[in-house]
Amino acid sequence: MKPDLRAAFIALFVLLLLPSVRTDEKTGKWWYDNLAGPASSNYSDLDQIKKSNVDEMEVAWTYPHAAGGFNPIVVNDTVYVSGRNGSLIALDASTGREIWIHEGLNGMTSRGINYWQSEDGKERRLLFSINNFLQAIDARTGMSIPTFGLDGTVDLRSELPRGEKMGWNNNSPGKIWKNLLILGSTTGEAFISPPGDIRAYDVMTGKKVWEFHTVPRPGEFGYDTWPKDAHKYVGGANNWGSMSIDDERGIVFVPTGSATYDFYGADRLGQNLFANCLLALDARTGKRLWHFQTVHHDLWDYDNVSAPQLVTVRHNSKRVDAVAFAGKTGFLYVFDRVTGVPLWPIEERPVPKSDVPGEQAWPTQPFPTRPAPFARLTFTVDDVNPWLGTPEEYAAMKERVAKARNLGLFTPPALVDTISMPGNQGGSNWATTAADPQKGLVFVVNVNQVAILRLEDVKTRTVPAGRGGGSPLQLGFTAYQQHCSSCHGANLQGGVAPGAASLVGVTDRMGEDAIKAIITGGRGLMRPVPAITDSEVPALIAYLATTGVNRPGRGAAPPPPVFPPGPVVARGGAPLPPAPPRSLGPFYPGLGGNAGSYLYPEEVIGVPSTRYMSDYGVLASWTKPPYTTITAYDLNTGEISWQVPNGDHPPTMAAGGPSNTGGLGARSGVIVTRGGLVFQAGGDGKFRAYDEDTGRVLWFAPFVGSAPGVPVSYESKGRQYIAMIASHGGGAAPGTETPPASGMVAFALKRR
Repeated sequence: MKPDLRAAFIALFVLLLLPSVRTDEKTGKWWYDNLAGPASSNYSDLDQIKKSNVDEMEVAWTYPHAAGGFNPIVVNDTVYVSGRNGSLIALDASTGREIWIHEGLNGMTSRGINYWQSEDGKERRLLFSINNFLQAIDARTGMSIPTFGLDGTVDLRSELPRGEKMGWNNNSPGKIWKNLLILGSTTGEAFISPPGDIRAYDVMTGKKVWEFHTVPRPGEFGYDTWPKDAHKYVGGANNWGSMSIDDERGIVFVPTGSATYDFYGADRLGQNLFANCLLALDARTGKRLWHFQTVHHDLWDYDNVSAPQLVTVRHNSKRVDAVAFAGKTGFLYVFDRVTGVPLWPIEERPVPKSDVPGEQAWPTQPFPTRPAPFARLTFTVDDVNPWLGTPEEYAAMKERVAKARNLGLFTPPALVDTISMPGNQGGSNWATTAADPQKGLVFVVNVNQVAILRLEDVKTRTVPAGRGGGSPLQLGFTAYQQHCSSCHGANLQGGVAPGAASLVGVTDRMGEDAIKAIITGGRGLMRPVPAITDSEVPALIAYLATTGVNRPGRGAAPPPPVFPPGPVVARGGAPLPPAPPRSLGPFYPGLGGNAGSYLYPEEVIGVPSTRYMSDYGVLASWTKPPYTTITAYDLNTGEISWQVPNGDHPPTMAAGGPSNTGGLGARSGVIVTRGGLVFQAGGDGKFRAYDEDTGRVLWFAPFVGSAPGVPVSYESKGRQYIAMIASHGGGAAPGTETPPASGMVAFALKRR
């Protein structure tokens, strides 16, 4: 049988095997959308598993090829998950059996996809971004839909201004409302990045329906909060995290990040709307309904990332539909969902001034008076961690902190070491919020993590020499071999360790500071690299910028992993986009950069000729525990119900430190069920169930490696499941003799 006919036959066979179309996708039975549903509450309206029987859960099925960091969706007894080296896979929700596999989708959104079904049930689609394109797949068969866009894809960059070639490779899937897919973007974090406009596309045709400019243009509200014509050269202010939608009212709540460049804003003086905002937009039109800016003129990379939580609370003797947003700042901001009026006063308080040439920090910042913050907001010498370094390193860090500029929260970065607490990798981040909507309870996973910022003139900064001397590129090569090659391979191609991404061209896709933050603070599957030195980090980035495909030093690609045969129905996805201009990346004198890399467009005047970038480390291991926490808020009262460390960190205990510290940098997703349970995978290899009312651990199961995604809960064939994805499997978990299953693991109550 010819390959095309064989694929068509498999697709038809799969269609016949799938359950009949149902109309109850939006009931509590399924996890039918990214982060559970339109509200992104990570809440399951199921209570078969509850406090009284959660300790009777066992492993019901496993699927070893699932990719970590991905949030599955579950509809009509089918689980959709990413895995098998860039594939989208449909699994039987009660057994984990493969139904179909669509291979070759490398570049697909790594944090999840979207599901849409027509009212008559005849159309069922999976929509996602891939390599800066939008694509649709038939949810029943796994086949691409050629009538969507042009030959099955929509180029998300086709209408970008200034000819940018980046700005849409977003790892978050956006949100479905009615027949619209609402999308954010990843713009990069360097100077002259693309703007982070919010767009909506028709799910049937791929046609753009509306667009909201996060850096306003002439005549638009907020234009006067920027310098004239800032939209021509300022980028960022994008949504790269999670959105939430009030399904009945048609309001989409969009958190936005900082404008670029993150740590120096002399070219964007002003309040900078709509960067660092919680935006309430009309989902039908994209029209602004209201907004609140959590950080004015951001200089700390305090992106708004986590999903706004939609809850109904009792406030001033009335039932109020509210939206609560947790920020990197460590605050929970709570508003009337319709009007945008804060439920409790939010005060503008004076903050320190900047002493950097050309910079003008905003004189005040918003401080909620209630509820209390969920994160630590200060960092002194007494907060330096004594357990994860040598005595000499501990003393040196205390001395460094004692000498640093440290005026409290919102201390602007300076030309000397400056304390930023929470650091830009701390506070609340992607998928770290959940809610019990009707009870008015909100849960926040927090990372207590300091950053030390220091600005340097981009024209004079150099790559420092490091251990062993030699050129910066030699030092970078040595650092890569020592710290990175065991997971990402000798030639940057990735795949040596499960889930390890390719680093080829990473400096084209990400700014220098974003890469530094990942190296020193971790992200997703990757843990911090504690052994790397301050001098090795910039040299490593320089090496990454000059090595890889079509660059010196590229080696032969490793052989692709071999998977067992499965029901493959299609192969291939969207085409690869061209590499972005190198001028958007970092500047290194003598390493291929040039002064033109930091020149503005000729038509832009009145901006400074000197710019500064931050040389900083995200100091995860130097922040005294608890490293991470889970906080439960009762928004009927505005009080914290409980706060507990999120797991433990065995190396701290091994060094003589305390137990119950929370995992180092562990900010995995959290879910809540109607059974009164809060589930979260800690950084210590334990998947836990917490009592919703007290924070007490009622159950745990071991896993190996990391679980940076979001668990899911659903019902299939009368049985409730709690499923998670663990990556980097292999070996025994702490306290066990045999390794637990890796990949996707579904738990359920023992059958009687």
